Amino acid sequence: MTRKYNHVAVLLGGLSAEREVSLNSGKACADALEREGYQVTRVDVRRDISERLRALKPDACFNALHGRWGEDGQIQGILEYLQIPYSHSGVLASALAMNKQLTKQIISAVGVPVPDGKVVKRQDAARAHVLPPPYVLKPVSEGSSVGIFIVKADQAHPPQELTSSDWAFSDDLLAEKFIPGRELTCAVIDGEPTGIIDIVPHASLQFYDYQAKYAEGGSHHILPASLSPNIYQSVQKFTLMAHRALGCRGVSRADFRLDERADGTYELACLEVNTQPGMTGTSLVPELAGHKGWTFGELVRWMVEDASCNR
Repeated sequence: MTRKYNHVAVLLGGLSAEREVSLNSGKACADALEREGYQVTRVDVRRDISERLRALKPDACFNALHGRWGEDGQIQGILEYLQIPYSHSGVLASALAMNKQLTKQIISAVGVPVPDGKVVKRQDAARAHVLPPPYVLKPVSEGSSVGIFIVKADQAHPPQELTSSDWAFSDDLLAEKFIPGRELTCAVIDGEPTGIIDIVPHASLQFYDYQAKYAEGGSHHILPASLSPNIYQSVQKFTLMAHRALGCRGVSRADFRLDERADGTYELACLEVNTQPGMTGTSLVPELAGHKGWTFGELVRWMVEDASCNR
């Protein structure tokens, strides 16, 4: 691959609830880029990021931020203004994908199946059931499964953690029908869908939560997932459709639930699209890239060389 850039600023850390994950992703990517021969500057992003980047003058930015401010179009807007090429999706796609309800509206319009649900206020969700149990409550604009509650069928009252005075997320929650079954994920790399991982959380965990995502042994990954050919192809097709409908660039990852029933029917639904997937040692995209035959170094090098403005 011809190299366009030499000096790469890796943006990591940041201000969101996913700061720790971003620090881990950023370190892994910065280390790999140094091994690939790039001059790398690690930039822990604060509110003075514009001034720091003006002084630093990198050839390109590798965006390893997760969560609000780094994944929602805001840092992308700063980079567009400064005319510094950057990785991953642009302003609009990042903003749309960060909002789970807007994502559902857009991708369902092109035929990607999504769970039934609605946006509710936290106070209303704490007062009484907003959907018939079982259902899921989650912040509209957060990632890494933070702030998620599964309300079980026999649960008399909503989770009272919603009333906590130290609630750290938005008051807008997405309430969705709970879909039992399997957790599947598929990515788009270089314009093509990858293989599919069947994620099996540790038996002690209720679902693929923060611990399952980032703790060693938190989940078991089956790659390629053991699925019937029609379901496998559907997941890949819907992943690419969602990527294109939102206008994503570079790497994205779509997460699905699959409920296979005894009568041979099934329900498949896309839960969300991640424009800044994790790049830690337990992350899914590096594993999916490996299944394509790419080393981690080749993956991050491709992501840097794919960087641009006007994304």
